[in-house]
Amino acid sequence: MDRSWVEISREALRANIRTLRAIAGHDRILCAVVKANAYGHGIREAASVIARDRAFCGIGTSHGWFGVDDLGEVLVLRGVGIVQPILVLGYVPVADARAVVRAGARVTITMPETVRALASAAQSLRRTVAVHVKVETGAQRQGVSKRDLPAFLRMIERSDGLTLEGISTHLADVEDTGPDGFAHLQLERFDATVRIAERIVGRRLLRHASASAATILLPDARFDLVRCGISLYGLWSSQRVCDIMERRDRFVRLRPVLSWKTIVGPMHWVPRGAPVGYGCTERVRRRTRIAVLPVGYWDGYDRGLSSVGEVLIHGKRCKVIGRVCMNMIMVDVTDVPRVRLEDEVVLIGRQRRAEVTTDELAGKIGTINYEIVTRINPLLPRRVA
Repeated sequence: MDRSWVEISREALRANIRTLRAIAGHDRILCAVVKANAYGHGIREAASVIARDRAFCGIGTSHGWFGVDDLGEVLVLRGVGIVQPILVLGYVPVADARAVVRAGARVTITMPETVRALASAAQSLRRTVAVHVKVETGAQRQGVSKRDLPAFLRMIERSDGLTLEGISTHLADVEDTGPDGFAHLQLERFDATVRIAERIVGRRLLRHASASAATILLPDARFDLVRCGISLYGLWSSQRVCDIMERRDRFVRLRPVLSWKTIVGPMHWVPRGAPVGYGCTERVRRRTRIAVLPVGYWDGYDRGLSSVGEVLIHGKRCKVIGRVCMNMIMVDVTDVPRVRLEDEVVLIGRQRRAEVTTDELAGKIGTINYEIVTRINPLLPRRVA
């Protein structure tokens, strides 16, 4: 039997798709970002649900796309029968150019080396690959500068086998400052860059700049396509984004898609004052019943949750005692009656009336909810329920 597993709610995922489609509108492309194993949710399982959803598929030119980081994720999607357009958002090594073209993916480009490699691969395979130029507007992460853009575009236009389909950028701090911050300056820069690009190529390009936060907060940033990642899985980009939406007349409801579970392993009593776990970092203050759970930092349960994490057993919160180990944690079940071997334990999610959220765990270890879910070991089974 599985000792630890992740459950994916089909209904919650589909509800979030409907919510995001309503925000984006039916005249825009909804790009479901499934990179990083669908933010830890399971790329095969999540994409299979998304691809069949009517709201995602849309109508006419507003059909759904998938966004991934690399070639490996493209191949996984094609391997499970995904036929929708796939846009690679991350860097494509020169050595991967031929395989990307063969898989029929669209590619984000920022470097002349990538242009040459893709053009060579497309010509040798007698295919055409659609490319999207990413421009730098302030994130200083990935993109072509305004100064270098004209020459870069002309290089693409002269390259047989390439067709320039889109132009994009990434907003740096919508999650932190909301709709009134640096994003407006970036959007002004992007608009100016788009005008230059379209004047050079002589046609309209598909434009996109919005990830989840901007999709929800900034109508002016939605353009032709929106790239939704964390919100698709029912999690907020930040508490600030959630708070802003709560103050607005029309609150957006996101439903968490993921639950993470394990089972109760061996149990025993330890006397008051006894140390528990590596380093003897914690001593129990009373006679305590300890349950050992077969999950640890190898599985993605962060070591920072040592002595502060809580899990749910029979709907009651049980504190992690001592250090999180590689393959197990110890929890206090003294106050939980009738606990039995292999009872279900919730690490993330609901059980009866109680809930442990990703934001709660992130707050305890000083990180963000993205990291909590993406670090769940991809080898753990994902079950769609």
